[in-house]
Amino acid sequence: MSQEVEVKVEKKFALHIPKAIAERLDLREGGKMSLCIEDNKLILEPKRIKHAVELAVKGKKFASVSFEEIEKISQEEQGKYENSP
Repeated sequence: MSQEVEVKVEKKFALHIPKAIAERLDLREGGKMSLCIEDNKLILEPKRIKHAVELAVKGKKFASVSFEEIEKISQEEQGKYENSP
């Protein structure tokens, strides 16, 4: 879905993104943006580097681990400390 709005270039070339656009793109104050020029057009894209907790809660799930796997790894790691000098 395309959405176009007109904005004014302000002092120091600042652009103010309208609230509706910011909400649609889930922009946050202090977030990072990427700028590039293609065919004499300015492309502005949000950088999607997320905080680890936000990624864990809201991010797409791409792996799974069973309790048994966690327990096995835990025991292996504990064994390293039991046998260390």
